[in-house]
Amino acid sequence: MIYLLRHGDAEEGGGDDTARRLTPKGERQARAAGKALAAMGAEIEACLTSPKVRAADTAGLACEALAVEPETANELRGGPFDSLSLAAGRGDVLLVGHEPDFSNEVARLTGGRVKLRKGGLAILEGSKLKALLRPGELAALAGED
Repeated sequence: MIYLLRHGDAEEGGGDDTARRLTPKGERQARAAGKALAAMGAEIEACLTSPKVRAADTAGLACEALAVEPETANELRGGPFDSLSLAAGRGDVLLVGHEPDFSNEVARLTGGRVKLRKGGLAILEGSKLKALLRPGELAALAGED
């Protein structure tokens, strides 16, 4: 399984895009995503994250509930990437990054058109989209509704 988690709500731009931090709402979204994955019984074996601060912070907060240490992957910095190559040999993987990259990757693998909200999650199994969860749904699964 490949889990694509879009970073949580972040500060507005206006400076260095790579340094934008999560807002308190984004921090709640990230923690809820991790708790929701744990509640769903996801067996995440690796977490790869964009090096941009908002994504790396999302990964760190989500992984608190998953007992996994995030690793930086420059392939997730922005632009097209191959989730299957990134996940190869790692078991079930959580990838944390950005739009429109994640929606484009879902489309490439499944042919489906989706748009991940900030803090949203897509769950893929090969070329099948198993679930698309909004932040509110993740919060409910995490028991934070």
